[in-house]
Amino acid sequence: MFDLLITRCTLPDGRGPVDVGVVDGRIAAIEPALQGPAGQTVDAAGQLLSQPFVDAHFHMDSTLSYGMPRVNQSGTLLEGIALWGELKPLLTQEALVERALAYCDWAVGRGLLAIRSHVDVCDPRLLATEALLHVRERVKPYLDLQLVAFPQDGVLRSPGALQNLKRALDMGVDVVGGIPHFERTMADGAESVRILCELAAERGLRVDMHCDETDDPLSRHIESLAYQAQRLGLQGRVTGSHLTSMHSMDNYYVSKLIPLIREAGVAAIANPLINITIQGRHDTYPKRRGMTRVPELLAAGVPVAFGHDCVMDPWYSLGSGDMLEVAHMGLHVAQMTGRDAMHACFQAVTSTPAAILGLDETGLEVGKRADMVLLQAGDPVEAVRLGATRLKVWRGGKLIAETPPATATLHLEGRPGSVDYRMGRP
Repeated sequence: MFDLLITRCTLPDGRGPVDVGVVDGRIAAIEPALQGPAGQTVDAAGQLLSQPFVDAHFHMDSTLSYGMPRVNQSGTLLEGIALWGELKPLLTQEALVERALAYCDWAVGRGLLAIRSHVDVCDPRLLATEALLHVRERVKPYLDLQLVAFPQDGVLRSPGALQNLKRALDMGVDVVGGIPHFERTMADGAESVRILCELAAERGLRVDMHCDETDDPLSRHIESLAYQAQRLGLQGRVTGSHLTSMHSMDNYYVSKLIPLIREAGVAAIANPLINITIQGRHDTYPKRRGMTRVPELLAAGVPVAFGHDCVMDPWYSLGSGDMLEVAHMGLHVAQMTGRDAMHACFQAVTSTPAAILGLDETGLEVGKRADMVLLQAGDPVEAVRLGATRLKVWRGGKLIAETPPATATLHLEGRPGSVDYRMGRP
């Protein structure tokens, strides 16, 4: 007997209609027509059943703080960092926890059940670290929150930052972070990469660095990151986030760089909403898009995920925790409009970031935890196109969120009825 049986669903890889049976919180069977009783049956009616959305790059310590203490008028990365510096002394654990929990509620409603969040460790009080460690435990039953020790002001540039980072790791933070392009010199940036990767190797941890988040084509710390990953045997455990300088690099150098990234087993995370907003701010016209070279990285075999990065904070005034919006923007900025490319954009917010974060329990496979999202769409491309409604969200086979189908009722003379925006559907 199945605890939950989802019938007539379509899977992201194109299989369908199939039935998915759940027993004891795990996927027990995926077959064209499952037989047997079930505690609960849901008829998907051909709609898309996906593994949950995963945000591979976020800043939960700053989320929902928009306008505090003021608005970023220039829209630049540097003003955002300066604003965050003004806000940090005013932060309280209570407010941090309240905003983070509110955002996690948004996430669950959107089918987003795993987030990697960078947490600033340059404040010696480590208020944000303590707050998010508390939040991580609070949301653990329904959301995987992975924390990165992030020295926002530079691990060498900011006094005490390296010791603060080590303290955060001792407290239970999961991943070693960095920001080499914000150090005072290129040499300091490269040195910070070495120090932080050696620390991760020593402790057996993953690495995720903000790397080359700039329009400067000479910011090449991703090369140092790839070198250190290979030197220290960290293949498969290292991620370079943003990598926006690659947008401005010359093609000859990139033709050497991308194979180095692949050989070092380094993954890449682009943040389309933020990259298209922040990069190119110093250009007149033509303006650079700024996002890293996603199609080229994918073609070389480098895993590429998309992150939301920010929601209503000093760097970004919009956002709602919707990873389909992130995929939609990534598709446009990278001009990934081919059928396979659009599927890759869906994977960049589901299966690819799950692999990068090491979330071995998730996936639409027999034996995996039954974390699933039923979308009001027939396939991944339609889901991205429509920003499809998350009809039902399950965690371990337990329903944790649901949203009514999106429909529009028309009151037109001679054409009454409702509108269904899904392609080719009655």
